[in-house]
Amino acid sequence: MNRTHVFALAAAGLVFASSVDAQRRRVDLTVPSVAPAEVICFALYTVHDQTLKLTAQLYPLSEEASRTVRLEVEQGGAWVEVARTEVIERGWTAPFRVDGWDASAARRYRVVHGSEATYEGLIRKNPTDQDEVVVACFTGNSIRPAHGGDLSRQDLIDNVKAVDADLLFFSGDQVYDHRRHYAAWLKFGRAFGEIIKDRPTLCLPDDHDAGQPNLWGESGKVSTLGGAADGGYSRPGAYVQEVERAQTSHLPDPADPHEIGQGIGVWFTNLNWGGVDFAILEDRKFKTGPAGRVPKQGPRPDHIRNPDYDPASVDIEGAVLLGERQLRWLDRWGRDWSNAQMKVALSATIFCGGAHIHGGANGRLHADMDSNGWPQAGRNRAVAALRKAFAFHCAGDQHLATIFQHGIDEHRDAIWSFCVPSIANLYLRWWQPLEPGSNREPGAPEYTGDHLDGFANKVTNYAAANPEKRPGGDALTTRAAGFGVVRLDTARRTITMECWPRNADVTGSAARQYPGWPRTISQLDNYSPPSWGALGELTFDVDDPVVELVDLASDEVLYTLRINGKKFSPRAPKGRAFAIKAGVAGATAVVVERAEVGDAQRTIKLK
Repeated sequence: MNRTHVFALAAAGLVFASSVDAQRRRVDLTVPSVAPAEVICFALYTVHDQTLKLTAQLYPLSEEASRTVRLEVEQGGAWVEVARTEVIERGWTAPFRVDGWDASAARRYRVVHGSEATYEGLIRKNPTDQDEVVVACFTGNSIRPAHGGDLSRQDLIDNVKAVDADLLFFSGDQVYDHRRHYAAWLKFGRAFGEIIKDRPTLCLPDDHDAGQPNLWGESGKVSTLGGAADGGYSRPGAYVQEVERAQTSHLPDPADPHEIGQGIGVWFTNLNWGGVDFAILEDRKFKTGPAGRVPKQGPRPDHIRNPDYDPASVDIEGAVLLGERQLRWLDRWGRDWSNAQMKVALSATIFCGGAHIHGGANGRLHADMDSNGWPQAGRNRAVAALRKAFAFHCAGDQHLATIFQHGIDEHRDAIWSFCVPSIANLYLRWWQPLEPGSNREPGAPEYTGDHLDGFANKVTNYAAANPEKRPGGDALTTRAAGFGVVRLDTARRTITMECWPRNADVTGSAARQYPGWPRTISQLDNYSPPSWGALGELTFDVDDPVVELVDLASDEVLYTLRINGKKFSPRAPKGRAFAIKAGVAGATAVVVERAEVGDAQRTIKLK
């Protein structure tokens, strides 16, 4: 095999063993040659609305091997086939779908190929009888040895088992190779398959998964600029389709399945699990690229290094973040509280510029257009849509763990976000504002409190797991690597954020989280502006009805919420009048024709 042939295979993502490529990239991504009994590498699944979707990931099959794969479940001590599918050779995936799935009990499953290969796991019961849903959260699975990426993930496996996570969330950059997604994806599966096989798993492909350093998808256009800041995809559409098929074909059906450019699909959707409704967002796919639209104010089109620039000058008309299709769906999702007590949004990254220093301890960057702080108008529309549902936001990508509360018109008038730390930290960032934050909590670090990010978005910081700046130390802890845990208490309607360093034993008495964690907030904290007042307590004759506030002047829905219990004191802007709708399954009936701040208590009959 000559050098040209090796690089051709690398471009296709099918390098098996290449000393040339390994030397070039310094990462061993050999696809092992496996026996027929071992051709199933791992499997991912979700269950939503009585539908099981499971994707088995295979190693390459020989020419004579069958392309049929079977899914079986254990019933009465025997294995019963419930579905079969054909392998998709580009990427060697086998996607299954089983409608009418009974999620009220756990069931063993196995994926079967031929007469020898089996892969077993557990389809969990929907934890609707639990008061707490535990989500283990990850990002940035670097495999570079210099960043600790070659070290075992066993500590993560052990901790996920210890907290008995109900759901796994990988927010992006599961793969850090821009030409060999397939080989790197198999490596990811070998590292995490032990926990993935037994619990629902959400993987959101981000820029490195798609084969580029940053991603402004612009609805599937072709990028022609190094770094892709002109918008679009650097790798061919067929490559992106393969990536998304491997990582997302097991997700619930897309909310709006129409393809974008180059035949690339979409996967934004929702998953209802344990009484929590998770919105799974695509915050890269529709986003506008800055190059050619925003004047360069640094060596790169997406990096602003001029501290005197006017943030309003880059909030250009027509720039897109989530896109109209996704925003329309998000509005519908926010008002639909079927079988849900809480709402959570999951995406690649958070809706602000969440770091000041990039790459090295002296690399101050005034604003980064790869962040979701830009474009500001799109950022505000996304945050406004989420706060209408009191949705908590969890994401990754920044390589820096943070807790922010976002603001639109005033500080702290919108959602909270938790950006989780990288599994292994390829590229360092620090949250280090030049001025101390306002309204800090007593004893809190100066970097916390109310700030404006580089795009003049209002943000309030509560924690930042900044890396150490001194040289030395190990490749993980000094680089602030780790993982997150989010505990969603559906009985008390609280959200607890945990942020753990790598190689910590979460069950040990000596284990310590990063400074600023854990932190618990109320569901209602996601939309409770300081300037608002109370409309007066409402008492209902049923438990947990859905309540909706509608502005009488504009007919705009201010928010929709399934309340906790029979009593609720709605908060709202002063000087405006609202109608209040309510109902058991949804806010279907007007129960108060006019409400204003300062009103007296009311009793509402819904039966």
